[in-house]
Amino acid sequence: MLGAMHSQGGPLTRLRRGHEELVLGLLRRHGPQSRAELGRRSGLSRTTLYDIVGTLVASGAVVSTAAHPGPRRRGRPVEHLTLDPAAGQAVGIDFARRAVHVAAANVAHELIGSASLAHPPELSWEDRVGLAEELVSSLAGGTLRLSALGATGAVGVGVVGPVRRSGPDEEPEGSLAALAELLGKRFGAPVLLDNNTRLAALAEATWGAAAGSRDVLYLRLSHGVGGGLVVNGSLHRGVDGLAGEIGHITAEPGGAPCECGGAGCLETAASVGAVLDAFRDRGGRADAVPALLAALDAGDRAAHEVLRAAGERIGVVLAGVVNAVGPGVIVLGGELAEAGPALLEPVEGALDAHVLPLARDRLSVCRAALGEAGGAHGGVALALHESPLLARYPAPEYSEDDA
Repeated sequence: MLGAMHSQGGPLTRLRRGHEELVLGLLRRHGPQSRAELGRRSGLSRTTLYDIVGTLVASGAVVSTAAHPGPRRRGRPVEHLTLDPAAGQAVGIDFARRAVHVAAANVAHELIGSASLAHPPELSWEDRVGLAEELVSSLAGGTLRLSALGATGAVGVGVVGPVRRSGPDEEPEGSLAALAELLGKRFGAPVLLDNNTRLAALAEATWGAAAGSRDVLYLRLSHGVGGGLVVNGSLHRGVDGLAGEIGHITAEPGGAPCECGGAGCLETAASVGAVLDAFRDRGGRADAVPALLAALDAGDRAAHEVLRAAGERIGVVLAGVVNAVGPGVIVLGGELAEAGPALLEPVEGALDAHVLPLARDRLSVCRAALGEAGGAHGGVALALHESPLLARYPAPEYSEDDA
């Protein structure tokens, strides 16, 4: 169903097709929406929007869906519009350090499924891509149409570390370019790469704990500390694709050296390794996060103290980012976020103390909802946001009188 839109025609025809592309693009990026939501996001007049939507529904590119589940209100149920679910699919892959995670969805933002598989850290890229292919083939009971993916979909891929790419028209560099080429051959579809932590931020804003929020700050507290920003509904990459390195903001001036070359970075105080070291320095015994959480549940004072100290440093750093960027939601993910209130409460306390008063009541903090599959779901969202193929739908032929 997807194909290149026609470019010929007079100025009124081109204007109308521009309006169609705008509406289709909003549905592709944000999923099901009411006409009122489309009107706010598009800026089109009510008359123009209804005319454009009517044409797109008649052509089959857009379909109506039942209202979102929730309490029934008085009056007629609100109709939601979405892209035709059969029009295309997107696949997301997260190449984590020791596992491959995959997910898939159709262009109507309906999640098809997800799967994960651990592997040794030294596994070659060729073998890791092979695992991803096997996992994707297993989704939806093996009914995912991989053979059609190249014509109707795309693959969004998350990797560990910086990705020097700032938009869908710019190619990744070095070994990542080779990875993109390998994936493109295996899947026969456009491949978009980005940092997997940034993709987790986009996933949480699309399907997770911050779903529906346009401005989201995400922080992953794992063996490394990284983050991502969703600004006005879109992933923010910054100059040279280096945005989101929240773990390398100074938390303790003159503190411990960091592998980035700095000292006192948040990662040196709030990563899994740093927190476990602090716990052991206080006499605790834990070789991994589950043991620390078990000590926490048992009421171990040292476990509470190290998590409170880490949470306070996290909150101070996040407050600086909040004051600069102004997100409405902060999402905390990664293994340490499993500590729950023992970590979140000191984070919130530091935010209350350091965020500008006008912003305090408009800011919420929550735990990530998508777990380890977040990066893969973010790959799906990236493909839905940015794939050049998914942006193009067949347009009906118009005369200038119709326009």
